[in-house]
Amino acid sequence: MINEYYPRVTVNLQKLRHNIDEIKRRCDEQGVNLVGVIKGCTGIPQCTKVFEQAGCQYIASSRLEQIRDAIDYGVKGPFMLIRIPMLCEVDEAVRLTEISLNSEVEGLRALNQAAKRQGKIHKVILMIDLGDLREGFWDRDELLEAALMTEKDMDNLYLAGIGTNLGCYGSIVPTVEKLDELVDCAEMIEAKIGRSLDIISGGASTSMPRIFDRNMPERINQLRIGEAIVNAKDSRDLFGYDMSFMYQDAFVLKAMVIEVKDKPSHPVGEIGYDAFGMKQEYTDRGIRRRALLALGKVDYAFHDMIYPIEKGVEVLGASSDHTIVDIEDATKKIKVGDIMEFTLCYATIVYATNSPNVKIVFE
Repeated sequence: MINEYYPRVTVNLQKLRHNIDEIKRRCDEQGVNLVGVIKGCTGIPQCTKVFEQAGCQYIASSRLEQIRDAIDYGVKGPFMLIRIPMLCEVDEAVRLTEISLNSEVEGLRALNQAAKRQGKIHKVILMIDLGDLREGFWDRDELLEAALMTEKDMDNLYLAGIGTNLGCYGSIVPTVEKLDELVDCAEMIEAKIGRSLDIISGGASTSMPRIFDRNMPERINQLRIGEAIVNAKDSRDLFGYDMSFMYQDAFVLKAMVIEVKDKPSHPVGEIGYDAFGMKQEYTDRGIRRRALLALGKVDYAFHDMIYPIEKGVEVLGASSDHTIVDIEDATKKIKVGDIMEFTLCYATIVYATNSPNVKIVFE
């Protein structure tokens, strides 16, 4: 009788700590402080505690509820909010975090008032858009005006530094030249305010190649890293780096087989649209052995981004609540009730750990 609940994600906290330590050591060697970003694993408090124990400069998330959960779990922080604060959450942003990323003067004024109400000084990083076209000041004069206003007129804010994000929307590569632009902006501000900025935050995991290649511009002293820690798959598969020193299986998805049948590999009848309104293409490989798993796209979103650990298994597709895998060439016989295991990428870790239908288990 099987009494364990599936689907589940097993989290190996020792492997996660190893990954944090490896990235932190490489950043430390080049004078770059590591901000540990927890949103990639939905801010699981047990994982957040590991980031704290590893000595990250800040623990960061885009979601205040994840930071709140971490504090309730006993994590001391300090915490960084890495999505521009909504006006409706400035009070909580000040209460829960020491520092936040910002790109709107109206938001800065609201934060200043929230900090004044709470008797606090809240640190801010002004974000600059260097071409990726997500958050950040685009006009350099507007950036400078906001910096001067923060420095001179907002008594409850401290201008800690500037930062940028590259690669998350516009796919712009954080080249040395792009990051030199960030340094130039920092020095423009410093010349006007008459002091050095504490932080020049050079981006997220997409900026890790500058660490691996050891050509990070000298004045950049902070990176905000999530994906390159939780499994480093993008660094390996997209950017071509040898990541054999990192674990790609700190997070493993496990699902139960609920059906095993020999079926045609091509649907039979007139083909229309699937459950998500997509028109799919199928390859006819004749009759094949298939297994049906009790989880689907609502749990992990992308069927082509879960990777079977069992040799000879191929993920064919998924509907909302079912995943179909080809097991014709599996190296072992698979039967109903068996558990199949999959490694994940950053995107599928985010979805799976955020699904209320997926149990989180720690190793």
